[in-house]
Amino acid sequence: MKTFELKAEARENLGKKAVKALRAEGKIPAVLNGGKIVELPYKEALRPGEKLVEIDAKRGIITTDITVKAEDVRKLIYTPDIFAIEMELNGEKRNAVMKELQFQPVKDTVLHIDFLEVYPEKPVVMEVPVQIEGHAEGVKAGGKLTLSMRKLKVKAPYTEIPERLVINVDKLGLGQSMAVRDLHFEGLELMNAGNAVVCAVQLTRAARGAAAKAAD
Repeated sequence: MKTFELKAEARENLGKKAVKALRAEGKIPAVLNGGKIVELPYKEALRPGEKLVEIDAKRGIITTDITVKAEDVRKLIYTPDIFAIEMELNGEKRNAVMKELQFQPVKDTVLHIDFLEVYPEKPVVMEVPVQIEGHAEGVKAGGKLTLSMRKLKVKAPYTEIPERLVINVDKLGLGQSMAVRDLHFEGLELMNAGNAVVCAVQLTRAARGAAAKAAD
């Protein structure tokens, strides 16, 4: 994946009034999830923006409420690419990926961002764009290639996740399709349903006509 550098600030005021003021300043409220898991009771002091969320009676996870500048994340949001984010927060570098966006339904502005802190040894699930390569046999015979899934969910350490999932369709014939279960990428676990169709070569009217003439 490409790397994206991003500065973030810890956020302690979480009320609606504070959030409204942030957005007026061109900032977006966000949260950095997936921080370190700690044993309870946790006796160390939390830093600005941090909060302890209980997982169960014995463990908790530290997440951080943050803000980012809208102009800083524009190239991160409005692109088909995925990024590994190097986030500067509280004077430290944190590795993260963007997991979820919340948009204003009318103006389509970003209201909130969920980031996930990631570690080289811990798998993460991400949606990765699909890229088709090759010239399908079915297309040469007059069919039409359709791409039904433009992104696939993969599970792997974030350092192993590629920018694109490249699928070769050279051998895909007329009327044939390629499902998730037909695909394999080294080091990646595909999380979509195995029978979900990723791409297919559909019969066109011209191809049907040619096939009928050949049969005659």
